[in-house]
Order: sequence, then structure tokens, then C-alpha cells
Amino acid sequence: MLNVAVKAARAAGALINRAALDVEAVRVSLKQTNDFVTEVDKAAEAVIIETLLTAYPGHGILAEESGSEHGAKDSEFVWIIDPLDGTTNFIHGFPFYCVSIALSVRGKVEQAVVYDPNRNDIYSASKGRGSYVNDRRIRVGKRTRLQECLISTGFPYRPGDKLKPYLNMLGEVMSQCAGVRRPGAAALDLAHVAAGYTDGFFETGLQPWDVAAGSLLITEAGGLIGNFTGESDFIDHGECVAGNPRIYGQLIGTLGKYSKFAGAGDKASVRQAVLGGAEATTDGSEQAAPAAKPTLKAKRVKAGSAAAPEVEAAQVPDAPF
Repeated sequence: MLNVAVKAARAAGALINRAALDVEAVRVSLKQTNDFVTEVDKAAEAVIIETLLTAYPGHGILAEESGSEHGAKDSEFVWIIDPLDGTTNFIHGFPFYCVSIALSVRGKVEQAVVYDPNRNDIYSASKGRGSYVNDRRIRVGKRTRLQECLISTGFPYRPGDKLKPYLNMLGEVMSQCAGVRRPGAAALDLAHVAAGYTDGFFETGLQPWDVAAGSLLITEAGGLIGNFTGESDFIDHGECVAGNPRIYGQLIGTLGKYSKFAGAGDKASVRQAVLGGAEATTDGSEQAAPAAKPTLKAKRVKAGSAAAPEVEAAQVPDAPF
């Protein structure tokens, strides 16, 4: 199955590379403000689906552009596809985008491929067998202190995205680490964390096809991935944080209060920070809003383990801002 996924990713990558030779000739459509789709996205998705269903006609498909239109509707095997993650980069000629393909079996990702057509790098993982770039085994970085780390993220760009809370969150992370980067393709960002090129990643507003393949790359490379409160069953939650176990724990301590699953007190502290960061006391002075206490209980894991840290988090369904 992994070999078929690699074949499909390379076929899509070849199509993308041909189009990149004359990117100004590519027809671009607007799904919504700042969210683009091109004829290349659609053609790449079509060739991926054709390759997968030729080999496995009884499997299901969940793809960014066509949803569940193709494939079996009730299969336990579902391919989760992003044919061109980083479309905005692609149409500007900025060489950071990728093909992402994952196979979910009974709701758990078991095969993953992220293909970087610019560097001709195939990142791949099979559950229980480790993560690789091309034929070289990869592992998450070894840094243990957040202040030494390079962290990647994604900026809000759609209408309705919560920009102010994100800027507060970004400011906290920036003040605690060595640097923050925003390359613009979440699947490739996660592959780079798995390979140790960056030490951690966080983003909100993500879809399953953005993170499915990357999630297996991370865990098979010895890292942890989950939502902002540390829950490992996160793919449909719209928020993601990843890193080696030590850095993951430190990021959860910072980001947990921004989660949609955070406790009421944490949500109140975020709202207060967004509105100004201080509250007036009865004598007219100001005092800073109390810092949220991280609820992470760290748990050591072995390289390749999919275990996530235990978290004591109130499951509050409403959004924090």
C-alpha cells in the first residue's frame, strides 16, 4: 500500500513540476478569500485517485477538492489526500509545497507519504516501521529546551479566522523560542519536524488532509502530535501541535489555554489578554491577568511510539474566543 501511495504521489508531483515551469499560465480559481484552487490541484488529485483506486477499488477516498465523491462509501480503508498543499506558494512560484497522501484503517492512520517535488524528497512511514526520507531513517530533533528551538506555524488567512488570539499565541511562542517560521504548507512542515529540520509546529484551522500523513511521520519518528490540550485523537479538531516529547510538552503548556477544548478559566484568560491583557482593580490600578496553569502530565515515550501525553483538560465545546 505504501508503494502504491508513493507511485501516486510521484505521478502527481511530475504533473505539478511540469506546471511549475510556466506557473503564470495556470488557471486559478478562488474558493474563498485567500483560498485558491488551480487546475493543477484538480489534475493532481485525479491522477492520485486513479492510481489508488486502480490498485484498491474497494477503498474509500477523502480528498481536499472532491471530498468523498470517489471510492467506496463504507470502506474501513480510506485514503486522505491533499494533492497540492501550499497552493498559494505554488501560484506565486515560491518553492514550498507538497503532495500528501495517508491511508486510514478503521480511523487510524497506518500509511503516509509526503512528497516534496521541488527537492524530489519522499517522506514516508508505515505504522510500527519508522519514518524515512527517501531511504534514510529520520527522527525528531533532540533539543529539550524550547528557547533553543526553531518552531514552524501557519498564519490565519481565511475570513473569520481568529487573528487577534493567534497573534497573542504567536507572541508567547516567539518570546520562548529561538525563532518562528511560516513556510506555508502544513504537511511539509510536519515532515520537517519528523526529520528534525525544525523542532516543533503549531497551527489552527487545519483539515484532516493537512495533517493525516504528517501525524504518522511524527509519531514514527519518535515525536508526539495532538491538539493544543495534548489529545492525540486530534485530526478533526482543527488545531495541531507537534514536536519531540519534551518540546511538545512545553508547547502544550503555552498553547493549551488557546484550545477550543480548554477549561473555562483558561478561555477567560485568553479573552482578557485579547481585550488588553490587564484588568482594573478596585483602587484604580491595573493587575495582569493570571497566567493559565498548564495541565500537561508528561509521559516518556520510545521512538516510534504513537503514545500521547496524558492531559487533564475540561472538555468545553464552545470556542475560546
